[in-house]
Amino acid sequence: MLRICLLTVMIACLCACTPAQAPETVAGDGVFIHITAGIDNPHRVAMALNMATIMSEDKDVILYFDIKGIEVLLKDSPDITYAQFPGSKAQLAALAGKGITIMACPGCLKAAGKTDADLAEGVSVAEKAAFFNFTEGRILTLDY
Repeated sequence: MLRICLLTVMIACLCACTPAQAPETVAGDGVFIHITAGIDNPHRVAMALNMATIMSEDKDVILYFDIKGIEVLLKDSPDITYAQFPGSKAQLAALAGKGITIMACPGCLKAAGKTDADLAEGVSVAEKAAFFNFTEGRILTLDY
């Protein structure tokens, strides 16, 4: 009986010590980046845009701004800078230039007293289908 218990413990230890395999990357995976922070939180905005830039190198990316994030997407919004990150205007223009979808929540836009005419170039009002059609594979979500 003692031998069976020892053997069971040894097998359990071996299984626990075996390194886990890294998840397999699937072609067509996408990254959904959700930004609720606005001009009063430049670190979160800068990080979100930086992650979008990094991820877009080899993944499908979509950016969705709501709540205070709407402030970042307006034609007249200030250029948001933080530490070593490029300014928000440059990052948004570069992402739009790469064909990355940048969307504003229509309800949040209206609540802010703004319309689609107030949005910066390359930004559109969110449509439900875009949330599901931007990638073929799995979707990773990052919230800022």
